[in-house]
Amino acid sequence: MTASMARQQQAWSHTTVLLGEAVQALVAQPGGIFVDGTFGRGGHSRALLAVLSPSGRLVAFDKDPEAVAEGARIADARFVIRHASFADMRTELAALGIVQVDGVLLDLGVSSPQIDNPERGFSFRFDAPLDMRMDTSRGETAADFLARADERLLAQVIRDYGEERFAVSIAKAIVARRASGDRIRTTGELSALVARAVKTREPGQDPATRTFQALRIFVNAELEALEQGLKAALELLAPQGRLVVISFHSLEDRIVKTFIKRESRDEPDRRAPFAPPKALRLQALARVKPDYREIATNPRARSAVMRVAERTAVAA
Repeated sequence: MTASMARQQQAWSHTTVLLGEAVQALVAQPGGIFVDGTFGRGGHSRALLAVLSPSGRLVAFDKDPEAVAEGARIADARFVIRHASFADMRTELAALGIVQVDGVLLDLGVSSPQIDNPERGFSFRFDAPLDMRMDTSRGETAADFLARADERLLAQVIRDYGEERFAVSIAKAIVARRASGDRIRTTGELSALVARAVKTREPGQDPATRTFQALRIFVNAELEALEQGLKAALELLAPQGRLVVISFHSLEDRIVKTFIKRESRDEPDRRAPFAPPKALRLQALARVKPDYREIATNPRARSAVMRVAERTAVAA
């Protein structure tokens, strides 16, 4: 390995957020079966394997082929990694003969190596092909989406997934550039276009931040996968099994919060008002934020929120 490659690997390393807190919250039974739905570079998985007993088992998932390759380097009979979305965990686990687990961990969003590697096209800090796919083996790139979406769809995506108040102006600028015969192909081109279209921005925030977030979420269907993954986790969890989810922006956290709240209360069926209420299936346990020491050493942790819930013993 050259010195340049070594420096690149170090630059693309990932500092796992809320590592100790997540492992402690997840593992109530060290001999159980656990799921790391977002392997990334394996920070949580390696920490989990360190506390699981010899009879414990850990199944990890990731859509990113680079992450799966990293997981393949873990030589531990208790561990297996699957190249799949956590949204499909029920089907994937069934193929392994697993129908029930004792804990599911989801660490949402994009990993540091994905952001820091210019070739992945996630960041406006580098001028690179506008890709943004977490699974580079399939699907539509962000550049392809910008080349085919009409103004209305572009504005909707940028507004809804980026919470961008200048979404319409940005969409108009994208369509106008495309009409001139010059489609957007790189992160630098998109960043420059957004900077011209956005009138004002919060101090310290790049004008392209919200647009890049929106495209990443849309291209990877992140919110839809989260909804599906939460439902799958609930169906898989054994009584007293734990659900631990780390979110990094309000859209994700709102979905997780709403899901846990909905499943943590008795609800009558409005279609059958005299029927017994639906039994609660989760109990909310905790909401955890990184402390000032973690944020000081890893600024990307500052927006993280971890929510913890436990599967009730009552059958649904």
